[in-house]
Amino acid sequence: MNRRLGLPIAVLAVAAGLPALAGGVNAPEPGSVVRPEVTGEAAIGQRAYAALCASCHGEVATGTDRGPPFLHPFYLPDHHGDQAFLMAAEWGVRAHHWRFGDMPPVEGVTRADVKAIVAFVRALQRANGMLD
Repeated sequence: MNRRLGLPIAVLAVAAGLPALAGGVNAPEPGSVVRPEVTGEAAIGQRAYAALCASCHGEVATGTDRGPPFLHPFYLPDHHGDQAFLMAAEWGVRAHHWRFGDMPPVEGVTRADVKAIVAFVRALQRANGMLD
């Protein structure tokens, strides 16, 4: 990398709120999150999310000191599609955007659980203006 460009690029990354470079999380506060009324698969996913995901990713997907927020552009379908959630839950994932460390596989999670969890996460994202 051109050393003269390194600092401006880092400054732009910080200004743009890129947590992997800036060290911050850049997610909404839990109290400001719109909690949608969910039914069907998303309601099943909400229960599974509470049991399997909330301890690290936050009750309403705003993250914790143990895991990143799903209410963040990194977790929109164009960056981390539904299949990425399945692979992370099933196999674990190396840390690549965040400084929380590697995510281990989720013990006892099924593909149906993850599909429902993703439906809930997408409902949260939609309700909070992140998806159309």
